Amino acid sequence: MSLRDHTLLELRELLTSGACSATELTETYLAALASDDSNAVIAIHREQALAQAKAADANHAAGQAGPLNGLPIVHKDVFLTQDHISTAGSRMLENFVAPYNATVVERLAAAGAVTLGKANMDEFAMGSSNENSFFGPVANPWSPDRVPGGSSGGSAAAVSGGLAAAATGTDTGGSIRQPASFCGITGLKPTYGRIPRYGMIAFASSLDQAGSMTRDAKDAALMLAVMAGFDARDSTSARRHDPWLDEFLHNPVPAPAAPMTIGLPKEYFAGYTGTEIDALRAEFERAGHKFVEVSLPHTEAAIAAYYVIAGAEASTNLSRFDGVRYGHRCQDPTSLEDLYQRSRSEGFGSEVKRRILTGTYALSVGYYEAYYLKAQQIRRLIANDFSQAFETVDVLLTPTTPGVAFQRDELSQDPVAIYQQDVFTVPISLAGLPAMSIPCGLRDGLPIGAQLIAPSFCEDRILALACEYQGHSDWHRLQPATSHSE
Repeated sequence: MSLRDHTLLELRELLTSGACSATELTETYLAALASDDSNAVIAIHREQALAQAKAADANHAAGQAGPLNGLPIVHKDVFLTQDHISTAGSRMLENFVAPYNATVVERLAAAGAVTLGKANMDEFAMGSSNENSFFGPVANPWSPDRVPGGSSGGSAAAVSGGLAAAATGTDTGGSIRQPASFCGITGLKPTYGRIPRYGMIAFASSLDQAGSMTRDAKDAALMLAVMAGFDARDSTSARRHDPWLDEFLHNPVPAPAAPMTIGLPKEYFAGYTGTEIDALRAEFERAGHKFVEVSLPHTEAAIAAYYVIAGAEASTNLSRFDGVRYGHRCQDPTSLEDLYQRSRSEGFGSEVKRRILTGTYALSVGYYEAYYLKAQQIRRLIANDFSQAFETVDVLLTPTTPGVAFQRDELSQDPVAIYQQDVFTVPISLAGLPAMSIPCGLRDGLPIGAQLIAPSFCEDRILALACEYQGHSDWHRLQPATSHSE
């Protein structure tokens, strides 16, 4: 069994026992990255990684090992990494060297993690296929002619393809959960505000949430415990800390102590034809959990509301990229107006431009109340739907995606079809709830995931359920045939 086949916790045990060193482990992953052609990782931080691994070995020898000591990860390139280029997948930031670290980067480094490099992503996290990156598309390790999902497609492909033991991701409308489903891994989007956004390049500030991409739920619990917590530098950071987060640092996710009531939203299953959820449900029923049907009546309006709100916030956030302060600047501008126009036209890709235009239109005089305000009202109705459902159930179970990973270029000319890939994930983001995708089967030889949803700040519920399921199934252990060769 290759070192790259192990979970974070398994690798931690190997390092603790002395079966391998952090330097040996890091060199194994760096060798895999050097020979990889999936385009999942667009920057390899070799010197820094080896220095961090050497420090991890010294910490281990001194008995000062952190919870992630010596464990190799990659960061989605939306997180600022000091003295390294941080691009958000865009030409606009092609040469931008970050002057400081994001909170997430700080905390993982303090816990002893080794940063191998930066993962590819859809430009400014706008996309569901990882075809929108300035640095080119990412190949799905299960089938290189298929997309890995987006926008955290590089992170998902890196973990699935054995290029990193875990990865950070961000989820605005499904960008952790959807690629996790497409690549057969576990993806956790925590409650909005649980993990600080400081140093995370913004797309839609009221929706963006950092999270993790891992092999299994225990690893997800460990990553959450390290990354979570209040940060005064982020005005959206939640002043909350739950005791079970401290427990997860040492013993990630024990099995649920008592059976749960799991809700099945009828709107999510109306047109869903897969049978994978049925098998997962049967496993939960054998464990003593019961199921009830619930209704989330405003689900159908979620996609429209999301793309109005997200576009409006993107229009505002991306206005800072004007060719003056930092980022791409056009050559030989003839006027200030020409500088703005050409710098932004050259720096942004087509999908980013589409969303900026949509958002600007929704915020313009005469349309604000008809579009943006109405979308926010729908958002409140969607959040109320979830609140009412959680009065009678502990968690919700739904599909993560309508199907398996689609072919590259299959939907690239149809933005609406691409947006519909997020139909099962967007409502949860609008409500700010925690959710995760776990592998639950194969369809036509490709992985597919199930989504578990919990009330705000109750990540422990879905993590416990996911761990229980993964203790009785092997879907999360399956690996693509194209990866992990030594």
